[in-house]
Amino acid sequence: MSGASGTPYAASVLRALLDAGESVDLVVSRASRLTLLDETGISFRDAHWRDDLGAWLSRGADGKPGIFETDLTDVRYWNAGDLAAGPSSGSYPTKGMLIVPASTACVAGVALGLSKDLLQRTASVTLKERRPLVVAVRETPLNGQTLRHLVALDDAGASVVPASPGFYAGATHIQDLVDFVAGRVLDAAGVGHGLYRRWKGELHRGAGE
Repeated sequence: MSGASGTPYAASVLRALLDAGESVDLVVSRASRLTLLDETGISFRDAHWRDDLGAWLSRGADGKPGIFETDLTDVRYWNAGDLAAGPSSGSYPTKGMLIVPASTACVAGVALGLSKDLLQRTASVTLKERRPLVVAVRETPLNGQTLRHLVALDDAGASVVPASPGFYAGATHIQDLVDFVAGRVLDAAGVGHGLYRRWKGELHRGAGE
């Protein structure tokens, strides 16, 4: 997670990964902690990360509790300042990496190979090891510099998935729109899910049409 607005997207992706039986290495940037506090009121603390993560994932996009119940034994948390952490090395086995949400600062850092924290370092490792990297950029409008950075990531093999919800899946709640974006992120990573109704090429016509 980077510091862009959009923590509900990250929560939906995390819940779906765990529901799919995937183990997760979680990195939360310093800026993302501030965004999480602002958007949910939850302080993400290193010493109590499991409790804080459980409280966060139990909420929907509307802030209502009770939409997620599972243990977090398949989650391993790494401090973003720990550049000696497992995911900082190409020898650490992973299936790929999802950056959700991705700020323009994070996009720039990964595109330029800065590796200023564990999040950026892990993204660089993912690219060099030719593993899937999915970047869910959440910013608007996008300036030319950021667009060039996104093109550079695409050229390097990453999948750029803008946090742009689709409305054809019959959304009736905010969570439906959030889950659509999360589902597209998981599609790009090749992870199965049931977060949204897929397009089947059929028009839904009214009774009078």
